[in-house]
Amino acid sequence: MSNKTIAGNFFEDFAIGQVLEHATPRTITSGDVSLYTALYGPRFAANSSDEFARSLGFPQAPIDDFLAFHMVFGKTVPDVSLNAVANLGYANGRFGAPVYPGDTVSTTSTVTGLKENSNGKTGVVYVNSVGRNQNGEMVLDYTRWVMVHKGDLDAMTPEPIVPNLPETVATAELVLPEVSMANYNYLLAGSPFRWGDYEVGEKIDHVDGMTIEEAEHMLATRLYQNTAKVHFDQYAANSGRFQRRLIYGGHIISLARALSFNGLANAFKVLAINAGSHSNPTFAGDTIYAYSEVLEQIELDSSDLGALRLRLVATKDHPAADFPLRGEDGKYDPAVVLDLDYTVALPR
Repeated sequence: MSNKTIAGNFFEDFAIGQVLEHATPRTITSGDVSLYTALYGPRFAANSSDEFARSLGFPQAPIDDFLAFHMVFGKTVPDVSLNAVANLGYANGRFGAPVYPGDTVSTTSTVTGLKENSNGKTGVVYVNSVGRNQNGEMVLDYTRWVMVHKGDLDAMTPEPIVPNLPETVATAELVLPEVSMANYNYLLAGSPFRWGDYEVGEKIDHVDGMTIEEAEHMLATRLYQNTAKVHFDQYAANSGRFQRRLIYGGHIISLARALSFNGLANAFKVLAINAGSHSNPTFAGDTIYAYSEVLEQIELDSSDLGALRLRLVATKDHPAADFPLRGEDGKYDPAVVLDLDYTVALPR
């Protein structure tokens, strides 16, 4: 049999300090932006309108920050998570240079942690991934961890190493967009609420729901060139725990972020992903709702901008009006499918 095909890395194939240069660079087009809009319906004005974006000082509308995230993430899948059980979480994520249609992104990852699971069949791999544009500018720098199958159950177990990750991205490390809010049009943006109108502890039910269609998820995951088997291969899924294909966790992030427009329309720029967990699996047919909790108001070195640290919680088949999170046992409520701690910029 020919050995020219790539089976992907299994847990035992990773080593601390290993650097993975990912194929294939991806030039992002206006077509990608249109598909992203069709899939999730985001309405943030700075990403929707060239004229609105130019009024703030952008040369044109930058692509949605989470579209940039998915494009950078998708590059890593063939090397990191092709043989994954599930993507588990994120931390220490910083967004850098804005990405525009026509920009090309590429990604490099470094293995920073390894820990075999007690079942001896899987292990958790931690990677720090950095996406850069064609000019070498950082567009995204983040850590994620993923549970990966072992290919050889008798392979030597590595000494467990778990990286020490910060609880939040430090304010000094946030990359602020070079914009002016002097001409910011709140009517066109869709909301009068500015940074100072939000309070720590405030919870916002984003009200609307969106049902996941199988075809949409498959289209979205292919759009990002995410090749993880758990999303595509029903034959392989038949022998798995759920006997169903898992919805890509990033799909839930984008759905929840789009839903958050209703209540946070002026949160036009994502600055950081502080932490995140895909707390329960999601499948086609589930309906996603979302709420946000204001965790912190952050003063920035800017007269135009302030930042909010938010907890964005997505639920499935459970409207978010009662703000579910954890039960009395401390475990996530079964309806909760995403718990994302992230930082956004708003006009002051």
